[in-house]
Amino acid sequence: MIAIQLKPEQILNEITNFNVKLAEGIKNLRNVGDLPAGVTEKEAVYTEDKLTLYHYKNPNPDAAKNKTPLLISYALVNRPYMTDLQENRSTVRGLMEQGQDVYLIDWGYPDRSDRFLTMDDYINGYLDRCVDVIRERHDVDAVNLLGICQGGAFSLCYTSLHPEKIKNLVLMVTPVDFQTPENMLSQWIKHIDVDLLVDSMGNISGDLMNWTFLNLKPYRLLAQKYIDMVDILDNPKSVCNFMTMEKWIFDSPDQAGECYRQFVKEFYQQNKLIKGEVQLGGATVNLKNITCPVMNIYAQDDHLVPPSASKALAAHVGTKDYTEVSFKGGHIGIYVSGSAQALVPPSIGKWLNERK
Repeated sequence: MIAIQLKPEQILNEITNFNVKLAEGIKNLRNVGDLPAGVTEKEAVYTEDKLTLYHYKNPNPDAAKNKTPLLISYALVNRPYMTDLQENRSTVRGLMEQGQDVYLIDWGYPDRSDRFLTMDDYINGYLDRCVDVIRERHDVDAVNLLGICQGGAFSLCYTSLHPEKIKNLVLMVTPVDFQTPENMLSQWIKHIDVDLLVDSMGNISGDLMNWTFLNLKPYRLLAQKYIDMVDILDNPKSVCNFMTMEKWIFDSPDQAGECYRQFVKEFYQQNKLIKGEVQLGGATVNLKNITCPVMNIYAQDDHLVPPSASKALAAHVGTKDYTEVSFKGGHIGIYVSGSAQALVPPSIGKWLNERK
C-alpha cells in the first residue's frame, strides 16, 4: 500500500477552495429561478382528458418543410419536455432544422379518475385521435411517427394495428424484446406480483417508479452525481444545466393502474410483443404488419433499454426498408448530449426527407 502524505498547507488550500465553491454555489442556486418545461414555442391544437397535443412553431418559418408531419409519442413514465430541454439541447429544434413539422403528445398527469385506463385507451384511443387530428390539419392520409422508449413500444403497436395511417416509423431507445439477458429492469420486474400491486395502490406512484429507475445504478445516479456537483458549483451555466436535469428526473407522473398492469405483465413478464400475442381492441399486434420504412435508434450504453432489446426488432418487423442507428451514449444522453444533437436529429431528418 502506498501512503500519500499531504502537507498542512495543501489541506488548508483544499478546504479553502471548497468553501469558496460552496459559497458561489449557494449564490448560483438561488439565482437559478423557475426552470421551463421546454423552450421552443408551441401551441395546443387538441386536448382530451389529461392529454394535450402540441404543434411546435419553427423559429425559421420560411424554412422548407417535409410535407408529412411528424408526431412524437413519448413514454408515460416521464415528461416529454426532455425532447426540448434547452436551446442547445433540443431534439425538437434539431428535427425542425431538418425540415420536419413537429407535433408532440403530452400525456399529462393521471389521477384517480384515470385508474382504469388501459393500453387500448392510450393506443387505439388517445394516440389514434391525435394522428387523425394531424391528418385532418394537413390533409394527408398518413403521418410520420417517432416513438421514444415506452412510447416507441406504443408506436409499434399502433403502426401494426393502423398501418395505413403511418408513412414512416422512427424509434428511439425502444424495447422490443423485453427479456434479453442483460436487461436488469426485466430481471427485477419478473418477480413482482403486479396484480397485488395495482389492486392495492390503484395508480402507481411516479415517485415509486422513479426510485426504481434510479436504483438500477444507485451509486452513479444517487450519490456520485451530487459529489461531482461540487466541481461545477461556481459555474452558473453548469448549475442551471444540472438543475434543469434534476427537475426533469423528479417530474414523474403517476401511472394509470390498468395500463401499468397490462404493460408490465404482457410486455416485461410475458414478452408478448415479440411473440405476437398482444391483444388490443380485439385485434392482435403483429410486428410483421409493419411494412412502412422503419428507423431504429438505440444507445450503446443504455442501462434501461439494452441494445439487444431494441435490435431484436430487425428480425420481427415486416418492412424491407429497415435502418439501424447506433449512438455511443446512454438512455438520457441520446436526447441531451452534444454528440447526440450532432448525430440523432440530423440522421432522422435526412432519413425522413429521403422518404417523402
